[in-house]
Amino acid sequence: MLSAVERKIEQFVGELNDKEVSALYTKLPHGKRLRAKLILKIAGTSLSVVKTAAIVEMIHAASLLHDDVIDDAYTRRNKPSINALFGNKTAIMLGDILYSKGFLELNNISPQVAKIVSNAVVQLSLGELKDVSLSKAFNLDKEIYLEMIYQKTASLMEAAAGAAAVLADKDKVAYMTYGRNLGIAFQMIDDILDITMDSETLGKPALHDFEEGKTTLPYIYLYELLDAQEQKILKSLHTKKLSKSEEEWIKSKMQEHGIIQKSYAEAKLLVEEAISLMNALGEDALSSIAMAMIERDF
Repeated sequence: MLSAVERKIEQFVGELNDKEVSALYTKLPHGKRLRAKLILKIAGTSLSVVKTAAIVEMIHAASLLHDDVIDDAYTRRNKPSINALFGNKTAIMLGDILYSKGFLELNNISPQVAKIVSNAVVQLSLGELKDVSLSKAFNLDKEIYLEMIYQKTASLMEAAAGAAAVLADKDKVAYMTYGRNLGIAFQMIDDILDITMDSETLGKPALHDFEEGKTTLPYIYLYELLDAQEQKILKSLHTKKLSKSEEEWIKSKMQEHGIIQKSYAEAKLLVEEAISLMNALGEDALSSIAMAMIERDF
């Protein structure tokens, strides 16, 4: 039923009656639609469910448009980003249009669903601001990092699961916990892949996060295990355009201390908790979505 979600998004965009917006939307890569899949798995395929899935995906697309501008990212899933093709102003305004249309359509679902999703967008925006602020210095506080990735990434996953539970008359708290765990694990894996995958697969330079000032979980763990001199070296490389030898030094230290395995294990534990929670409710079908979070290549 993902095709129904795609058609609904196209309908919502078409209702704007703006040829430029419609043309710009066709340039957006669709991704894996994980949030829509989650909603459909939990709540079925009624019209209100399909509409909710479409709205959440529109909001997600809007957040990525803004994220690419903030991060000066010129590719998205190996394709030129909207800001690369048409400039930052166009990317920001397209994001605002998708957000606004999404909120307008939320009013036609239910007050409770609208409240859940709207609150997630507030959290998402707070997380984006926090991400920008944290990039100004080398952050060593794991709890601050976890709070940021919850807000920036997991909050919308949590809301997708919660909204679906409301539509299906299921336990909202349990499903939101499931979505929150998945969202945090998803971002942790993203942060790991930034270090382990090659630039061609990522669609952006490897170790780009660190160059952009992001101190993700692997770097926090690595810093804790380095000696004083090595800690100075790692800090000196933060926000710097890394040479090949500097990239190799970071990766070798990650390997020496088992940092990638340690970070991955933390993400996997969150996913296993989410799967156990759903299995207890007889939702075995959600396990495949959860496993996709930690077994993806990009």
